[in-house]
Amino acid sequence: MPKEQKDKDSIYDAIYDVVRAVPKGRVTSYGAVAAAIGAASGARLVGYAMNNCTDIKPKVPAHRVVNRNGLLTGKHHFSPPEKMQQLLEKEGVKVKDDMVQNFDKVFWDPIKELEM
Repeated sequence: MPKEQKDKDSIYDAIYDVVRAVPKGRVTSYGAVAAAIGAASGARLVGYAMNNCTDIKPKVPAHRVVNRNGLLTGKHHFSPPEKMQQLLEKEGVKVKDDMVQNFDKVFWDPIKELEM
């Protein structure tokens, strides 16, 4: 495997580990995950990882990752797009107009929660 691919896989694995730690009924942001793995400006990288995790085992709960304001920006990568909201609501997260309600209460900060 080329070094570039191995580095990408390693970074994605770190991202997936953080996202797997997000509890049911809570959400985190792309930027918070990026900061937790030491890539503070890597929110877009986290988005790419979430877009590529559908067949990863163990499962990665990508629906729990939203933008910094609580907006379901990744919903277009779910099939159907409403599935992201449905999964969150099934876990007790309220969503209205593609926005997580009470975002400050359900936000899970991996740096604080994982004591990084």
